[in-house]
Amino acid sequence: MKTVSPPADVFAAIGNTPLIRLPNLSKAIERTILGKAEFLNPSGSVKDRAAKFIIEDAEQAGRLRAGATIVEGTAGNTGIALAMLGNSRGYRTIIVAPDDQSPEKIDLLRVLGADVRLVPVVPFANPENYYHAAQRIAAGIEGALWADQFNNPANARGHYESTGPEIWAQCGGRLDAFVASAGTGGTFAGVSLALKERNRAILTVLADPFGSSLYSYVKHGTLDFEGDSISEGIGIKRITENFRGASADDAIRIDDATMIEMAHYLARAEGLVLGGSAALNVAAAARYARRLPPNSTVVTVLCDGGSRYLSRLYNTAWLAQNGLVPRHDDLTFL
Repeated sequence: MKTVSPPADVFAAIGNTPLIRLPNLSKAIERTILGKAEFLNPSGSVKDRAAKFIIEDAEQAGRLRAGATIVEGTAGNTGIALAMLGNSRGYRTIIVAPDDQSPEKIDLLRVLGADVRLVPVVPFANPENYYHAAQRIAAGIEGALWADQFNNPANARGHYESTGPEIWAQCGGRLDAFVASAGTGGTFAGVSLALKERNRAILTVLADPFGSSLYSYVKHGTLDFEGDSISEGIGIKRITENFRGASADDAIRIDDATMIEMAHYLARAEGLVLGGSAALNVAAAARYARRLPPNSTVVTVLCDGGSRYLSRLYNTAWLAQNGLVPRHDDLTFL
């Protein structure tokens, strides 16, 4: 009689997400665009992988014990993932978030029972920045774990050991470029290194919103930036320890209008309602793909779903208020 494996717990359910071909976009640009469907992870985002590896690494090292508290400063998705996984193992979570994030993400954190502490948006150099606030809170709680997703190497290692190899296997090793944005840098660094180890010829390209310094860092080695962006969870004005180890051949910058146009195009043409970072990734992947020969294959990351941004990215009044109402029914915005 065949032995049946027991059902997986929520930790084991993370990863092995599908690699989805975007048929209508691919046909229109005569290049294949593939999206790693990270919105199908248990908590709904790519951050499940980072949270899993951070928690398991701390447990194995004895830095996270039964009944302890996990503290993190996050734009939302990492906090959601940490709260979900923490609940499954009996940990308490305190999440410090900037107060400009989508209300849906904050509501979800509270549904999960996280202690959510919203702080004003201030530059990283300001001691009241959410990152520093989280570090102080963790330091004041005996036995607490400060997840520190920006500089904790378990973040990038999670993508190096899981996301990157999955993409390679799902493509059968046939891809020409990997294009994705970065916030903590974990996804981009881990995947880029994993792919480069398998084939140095694969182009690894950073996608960056305006208001971030990473585009300038990759292109010119400086931390200059220009403009601003409504995007959440991506773009940063410093080099994190996770991003420091990334392999970036090139960079491409995408404005908010293009990101919004792509989000609405994907909903109409591909049936995918995605978050802003995923839409920016797809726009960058498509633009970069057009620089490559016809029939090239480009992979990107579909970071999370659009249900976390219904009050913003898909709200006509909010879009109009920010001058971002989509105006194109086709891909002329690319």
